[in-house]
Amino acid sequence: MNKPTNPAAIKSAEVSQEEWAARCDLAAVYRLLAHYGWDDVIYNHSSMRVPGEPRMFLMKRHELLYTEVTAGNLVKVNMDEDLDEKSGVNRPGFTLHGGVLSARGDVNCAVHVHTNNGMAIGALPHGLRMLSQQAIRFYQRIGYHAYEGITEDFAERSRINADLGGNRAMILNHHGLLTVGKTPREAFVLMKTLIDAIDIQLTLEAARTEPVEIPAAICAKTAAQYEHHDSGRGNADWSAYLRILDKIDTSYRN
Repeated sequence: MNKPTNPAAIKSAEVSQEEWAARCDLAAVYRLLAHYGWDDVIYNHSSMRVPGEPRMFLMKRHELLYTEVTAGNLVKVNMDEDLDEKSGVNRPGFTLHGGVLSARGDVNCAVHVHTNNGMAIGALPHGLRMLSQQAIRFYQRIGYHAYEGITEDFAERSRINADLGGNRAMILNHHGLLTVGKTPREAFVLMKTLIDAIDIQLTLEAARTEPVEIPAAICAKTAAQYEHHDSGRGNADWSAYLRILDKIDTSYRN
């Protein structure tokens, strides 16, 4: 079987320790998305700001499967340029991620997926409802962006950023899901939680009985508890996710 080659693949000795660690973490995000079935062949993207180079970010090479992404074959791009597949990266992915990272200095990693239920929730007028503990993580912390077609036009960046605002997540209507974080762990865990919340909601809404929403005061309390959790003991789960990957295939670290 022939696999795509990456002429720009690098070794750990060619970059700083901080960049290599970021590359390993981002490659792990791609592999985890594939592990949970949230990849889409070669499409959709996750991105990571390069440590020490705030206008540069990493994303996967256009033609690679998520299971083929490694630390060394991630592509480093300048978010201020105007790139397409000739540069090795997917233009819609570059447009979305470069825009978000350029607008949010507090964000270092972004994850975007096209799950079926994620697209379904974006076609419902009420969006995400507070029907589960998972959903509460996004209480007053999620934005919505109206569908404008495939994200190729740089002019859409400003509207995406306005709709995301200072939130941790966004539903791109009729399109997919986006989560952002200071770390790859945060962006990935938020995506996993958002997907779970949406799956639970759609299951409940398919029942004949109207589901009971969680009161606003409890939502506010629990969302704050989640933020405390994420800044403390929650960080321990990233090494656990990496152990899951290492039992499957350690090549993402190459």
